[in-house]
Amino acid sequence: MQSFSAKIFKIGINPYVLVPSAVLKKLFKEAGKDRGHIPIKGTINGHAFTQTLVKYSGKWRLYLNTPMRKGSNSDVGDMVDMVIEFDPADRTVPMHPKLFSALQKNKKANNIFLQLPPFRQKEICRYINHLRSDESVEKNIKKAIDFLLGKERFIGRDNP
Repeated sequence: MQSFSAKIFKIGINPYVLVPSAVLKKLFKEAGKDRGHIPIKGTINGHAFTQTLVKYSGKWRLYLNTPMRKGSNSDVGDMVDMVIEFDPADRTVPMHPKLFSALQKNKKANNIFLQLPPFRQKEICRYINHLRSDESVEKNIKKAIDFLLGKERFIGRDNP
């Protein structure tokens, strides 16, 4: 685990902290890479979180979502105490069986789904998985298929 203090900045609408280079070097070594997303876990002002460290515009940033900021009682401009470490845990998001079935029945939509970036596939799966009623699942699977086929927006996104 690596500890550091950092100021919360904002780029666009996204609050983030910059991770010191000494901490980055240790994370890269633990992760076995220094490119792409680095899964991490830790605490911000003692509040536990799971997040992904990303490089954007030449800097490695740890974006702070609303639950992280609320749980840590912090916001843009504040100094926070961070403790982070590489998180090797599997973050695979399972596909809802009904979505899997719908994609198997529609080969064109399935091919498009498989060509989406992994984060977009995960976003679709996560959205469907969190629906509560069978009616909502069915309705949103139809929307997801139509989205993949270029017929409508889905989860606030334009066609792939």
